[in-house]
Amino acid sequence: MLDREVVKEFLVGQFEDGDLIPEGIDLAKLAEDFSIYVENDYYEWLQDNFKSYFYQTGFDWNNVKDRLKNRPTKPI
Repeated sequence: MLDREVVKEFLVGQFEDGDLIPEGIDLAKLAEDFSIYVENDYYEWLQDNFKSYFYQTGFDWNNVKDRLKNRPTKPI
């Protein structure tokens, strides 16, 4: 889930050099609506990438293990 305050700051920054957010547009509602739009798109993107990552050559954990062998481990 996106941080709505960060999204608000992003939107304000995007519009400060050109078109301003018109009067009557609630910034909080705009940030919420834009966040939902991005989250929905992000979820679809994750699904597409899941399919291509795991089913690129047919599902096989050995393919995944081979990919992971050369991947450095970073702490989470």
